[in-house]
Amino acid sequence: MASAAVQNKTPRKVLKKSTRDSLIAYSFIAPNFIGFCVFTLVPMVFAIALAFCAWDGRHAIEFIGLKNFVKLFTTDKIFQAALKNTIVYVIGTVPLTLACSLAMAVLLNQNVKLRNFFRTVAFFPYVASLVAVAAVWNMIFNPSMGPINMLLNQFFGVAVENLPRWAAGKDTAMLTVILFSVWKNMGYYMVIYLAGLQGCNPDLNEAAELDGANRWQQFWHITLPQLRPTTFFVVIMLTISGFKVYDQMYMITQGGPGTATMTLVYYIYNVAFVNTPKYGYASAIAMVLFVLVLIVTIIQFRGSKGDN
Repeated sequence: MASAAVQNKTPRKVLKKSTRDSLIAYSFIAPNFIGFCVFTLVPMVFAIALAFCAWDGRHAIEFIGLKNFVKLFTTDKIFQAALKNTIVYVIGTVPLTLACSLAMAVLLNQNVKLRNFFRTVAFFPYVASLVAVAAVWNMIFNPSMGPINMLLNQFFGVAVENLPRWAAGKDTAMLTVILFSVWKNMGYYMVIYLAGLQGCNPDLNEAAELDGANRWQQFWHITLPQLRPTTFFVVIMLTISGFKVYDQMYMITQGGPGTATMTLVYYIYNVAFVNTPKYGYASAIAMVLFVLVLIVTIIQFRGSKGDN
């Protein structure tokens, strides 16, 4: 009788303890989860629904179906220019930043003098104030008084009328922003590559050197394959940040001249908050951006699985 009573009570005690542990766990998760729902999940769902509506924030929301998307791809020339500029920016910044950060990481991973100093100098632009470095960058690349054009004129013989206008020229504004973005961000990804290089097996390089492989062959056939997971992470992060670019455009060119550096996020800001707000139309642009990033990311994941 006593053993039967003990057996009947034991499952209840276990159940109560399990429930209590679950409640404790959920209590730790709840603040962050509630914040995610209120400030991220609900606005996302609302933005998706708003993409099929017309709303200026003052009048009632009006459902209009696919009219926003039809207008984007048929009559909205600014959106089409912004889409093109965003793709050009991503194509320009991702490989350049990847190559520069990897090169700096390999160089500063060697046992050279003042290595820590040069690592700090390379990382400094990433943590520096964007407003400050953008102002300095505009001064350096000033078409009339900037030192870059002075060097081109004095030492390379470029005529004054042929000097590039950099951020002020339609043909060079995007190039200027790309160079600025690469310079500012490559220090951060250099640190990521340095961490990846620390995890590489040096015994493989020693064995390859004994077999007669030179430095380039060791890097290409041994070091680079070991850095594949790091490279995949860097490419994903660079791609996503490239599609979301806004602050560089705002600080250097304000989307100009004309629409030369207008990007999707900058256009979303203009449509939603400048002049007459069009929240539904801005949400439609955001949905296009979301789908574009999703497709590119899926392709990159599929490609990574194929490489593995």
